[in-house]
Amino acid sequence: MAEGGVSDEELTEAIILASRAMVAIAVRSLTAADHDVTLPQYRTLVVLAYGGSTRLADLASTLSVSPSTATRMCDRLVRKGLATRTRDEIDRREVKLDVTEEGRQLVQKIMERRREEVGAILGAIPPASRRQLVSSLEMLARAVGEAPEAHWAPGWHDEAGLDGDAGISSPSAT
Repeated sequence: MAEGGVSDEELTEAIILASRAMVAIAVRSLTAADHDVTLPQYRTLVVLAYGGSTRLADLASTLSVSPSTATRMCDRLVRKGLATRTRDEIDRREVKLDVTEEGRQLVQKIMERRREEVGAILGAIPPASRRQLVSSLEMLARAVGEAPEAHWAPGWHDEAGLDGDAGISSPSAT
């Protein structure tokens, strides 16, 4: 038994169970959208929406996929009108990818849907347990390298001084 009375196996199973629940929420939020996008395609849109114009090689690295996989995924997103592909003006061999306004709106809609569903679930968590849950989830996120970012919060673009038409803007750090 590990320190704190919880074995590594118990903790592993609890994290896997929670991750299954979160993936289910993510999938349901995608199916509520007006577009036919897969979870990997949505993840690509999020990277483009928050990271700004991105070279294909950098996108593949960020997504931890091969460049050919990133190319095929981006081909699909371009066909759906959710991303654009342009050649770099200085180095014509380099391809830059961007999210379209339609893609930005889709990311925002899916994130709002996710927040709604998570909000509905929170009613089952006793108020006295919420601080401990927040601390545990933040610790888990840090352990896997997902630092909390202010621009993921609702209304972050309003606080940054962007008007409602600007949609999602790329932050200074991804």
